[in-house]
Order: sequence, then C-alpha cells, then structure tokens
Amino acid sequence: MTEYLLKMENISKIFPGVKALNQVGLKIEKGEIHALLGENGAGKSTLMKILGGIHKPDEGDIYFAGEKINDITPDISKRLGIGFVHQELNLAEDLSVAENIFMGRLPEKGLGIIDYKKLHEDATQVLNDLETSFTSKVLVSNLTTANKQLVEIAKAISLDAQVIIFDEPTTSLSDKDVENLFKIIRRLQKKGVASIYVSHRMNEIFEICEKATVLRDGCYIDTVDLKDVDINQIIKMIVGRELSDFYPEKSATIKEVFLEVADLSDSNGKVKNISFHARKGEILGFSGLVGAGRTEVMRLLFGADPSQSGVIKIDGKIVNISSPVAAINSGICLLTEDRKHQGLALGMSVLDNINLTQLDTFVLNKKKMTDVAKKYKESLKIKVHNVAQAASSLSGGNQQKIVLGKWLNKDASIFIFDEPTKGIDVGAKTEIYEIINDLAKKGKTIIVISSEIPELLGIADRIYVMCEGRITGELSREDANPESIMELSILGGS
Repeated sequence: MTEYLLKMENISKIFPGVKALNQVGLKIEKGEIHALLGENGAGKSTLMKILGGIHKPDEGDIYFAGEKINDITPDISKRLGIGFVHQELNLAEDLSVAENIFMGRLPEKGLGIIDYKKLHEDATQVLNDLETSFTSKVLVSNLTTANKQLVEIAKAISLDAQVIIFDEPTTSLSDKDVENLFKIIRRLQKKGVASIYVSHRMNEIFEICEKATVLRDGCYIDTVDLKDVDINQIIKMIVGRELSDFYPEKSATIKEVFLEVADLSDSNGKVKNISFHARKGEILGFSGLVGAGRTEVMRLLFGADPSQSGVIKIDGKIVNISSPVAAINSGICLLTEDRKHQGLALGMSVLDNINLTQLDTFVLNKKKMTDVAKKYKESLKIKVHNVAQAASSLSGGNQQKIVLGKWLNKDASIFIFDEPTKGIDVGAKTEIYEIINDLAKKGKTIIVISSEIPELLGIADRIYVMCEGRITGELSREDANPESIMELSILGGS
C-alpha cells in the first residue's frame, strides 16, 4: 500500500453563493513532482489556500506524514514544512536576500538585537544548496525576476519544507531560467522534497511532472500518471473537449492592405529597419525568441516609445504617431503583455476600466458608463457578478477581456495583442481566440505576438519572424510550421 506524505480527502468549501470545492481529493508521495491542473475557477487556488491554512475547509480531512491535521492554520502549515512559491512574488524589495529568507524568524543575540553574522551564514547555506549566483547581502530590488523567485524558493527551503507549491512559476521566466528552475526542482526531489506544480503550460507539465490531478468546476476529475496519457487527454479532462476544438475555424475575408510600416527603427538598437504590412480582416502573427524585438516594434507603432526613423501608413495615408494618444486617435490599440500593470487599473472596477478610453466623452455619465460596461460584460462573457466589482478580483482570462472591452469601446480599427493568452487557462484561451476571430470578421486588422508557436499556427493567416531586432522571414499559413519558425528565430534564416 502506497504511503502518502500528504492526503487531502473529500475537501469541500463554500463561499457566499459559490461552491468552490466539492469533495475534492489530492494525494502526494514523498519526493513526487505532482501537477495540479484546471481552468481558472476550477478550485486549484482554494485547495492550496486550505493546505496553507488561509481557508478552513467546510468538509474533509487532511493527513500529513500519516497524521490527521485538525484546524490547519498558516503557522501549522509552515511547521509541517509546506512552502509556497507564488506567481506574484511576495518580497520586501528594500531588504537584503537574507532578511527576506528569514523574515519573521531573524536570529537574535538577545535583548532583541539581530545576529546578522548568523543570519547571513544561515542564508548562505540555503543559497549554496540552490547554487545561486548572488549573495545573501544583496538587496532584493537589484535581482532579476528569476533570481527573486529563487529567493522565494530559499524561503521555503529554510522552513525545512517537505512540500513546495509552485504557482505558475515560469510566467515571467526566459527559457534558460525555466531550465534552471527545473534543475532545482529535481535536486529538491532527490532530497525527498515533494512539489505541487500549478501551471497552464502543458509542455512544462509533461517535462517536469510525474503525475497530475485535474479539477473542473470545483470537482475532482482524476489523477493520472503522465507517462500513460497525452496532452489531448489531459486537456479533455480539464475543459471537457478535444484539443482539435481549441482554435476556431477562420472564416474572415481578407481585404486590402490597411497598415504599412517601412524602415522602422528605435534609438536603442532593439528595432532595426522593420518593414511589414497588414490587411483588413487579417490575423497577422509575430514570432521570435525572448529579446527578438517584437514587443519593442509594437510599442513604437503605438507611440509608447520614440522611433528614430520609419514611416507608418494607415489606409494609404502617412500618420505621425508620437504618443499613445496619437496612436489611439489613429485607430490603433495595444493590449499589452503585462495587463496587470499596463493594461488595467486593478484597484478600479470593471465598469471604470472598460470606460477608461471614453471618459472625455461621457462627462462621467454613470448610467451610460454602466450600460456600456454591462454590454461588454455580456458580449465578451466576462465572468463577474457585478460590474462594480474590482478588476483585481477576476481571473487572468476575464481581466484580458476587460482590457479588450476597453478598446472595443473606443472602436479601434487596428488591434495589437501582445501575448494575449499569457497566464490564461485553456478554456479562456479558446474564448480569446473566438473574440480575435470575430474582430477579423468585422474587417479589423489584427496583430498577435505570441511565444507559443502552436498558438500562432492555430490562429494566424500570415507570420513574420524576428531575430535580434530584424524581420528574418515571412511565412504564409500554408508554409508555416514549428521547424521553419524556429529556424528563422534562431538562425535568422541563414
């Protein structure tokens, strides 16, 4: 009989008006790397918050190392050795790495005096286990995103963690950083540390995890050995449909060229003489590795950064785009990769966010603003009880729809989507694709930047590939494939 380090049995949790979890189970063996999968709203976060002692289950039992745990609290969770590496890093930027690792547990000499010598010795020992390139004394604010994440992992290890929950850990990491993270998780595994890996990235799940538990609509679906299933079977469990149903059939009529860009460059050398065109009704893809310059091109096109040279034509006429306001007035909108910081006012309501582009015309007419917000809530299927609800409380997919509603409200003619499905579950991705497809049917000009090659192959009519600030190739829908895109991304077509 298998001995489990962690068992959660028949866990149920009800919030006002919502049954978040209904008789859910999770079993983890010592040293196991176990994926927890499901769409946003499936119950993953609630289950992990119960494990962390943040929420109390209404029903069910938790066993750790064979012992039943009653009334789990955050302190009890930490004492058991349950650590969290959150998607949104929770660090004190102006403190040292060592102070962050042992925050709330700083060693003392006595009389409340901190023993900094011991603090840095203890922190150095943990950092050495992770083979980090930075010291315990550096300020967290001076670290890269990947290294900040290592500090979060060090915090968990310093608690003598036996189980570490990784929540969407690779969202902001480069391929090299992801590879390094996986090495660390495997080293922890050899020491008997179990990992619960929460992610929407299926390729990562199959690379790093051994088993997967799937939740859907707050219910337990199944636990499977990943070597016995394929990606299509997993996705069908998550969303209840086949992978082949992911991308909507393209039915828009592609018309005349609407946007022309010639010899566009910036002063930083990240964009070098870029020329391309896009048509009405067309979904134009941009591919390339991290740092290829795709986002920088779109920021120039939107007037967010100054261009050094180049000509932009819209509908045959040269336009001077010196600022985002000028771009918006020319009918261009940009849905940024970082929707939380650049696309949304998180502290504001859904209503206010959708109406941000029209405040000058409404003169704060609350009724009209409410009607508009409700209109896009329905048409975009934004899952929110009330448009007065804060944007920060919604899932990534619904936040992306709010940003889109904001621009639809402005009636733009050119839509630039920068990583439109980043951090979004597989079900919400399909909804975003359908919205993009509908915009193309209406004759809008669509540009999509994506690091996911299958995504571009699934939705784009034509793809430009970039490498080191230059366009290295143009591929039709018929000619595009993963090999040709990667060759142009890495070798520049040479």
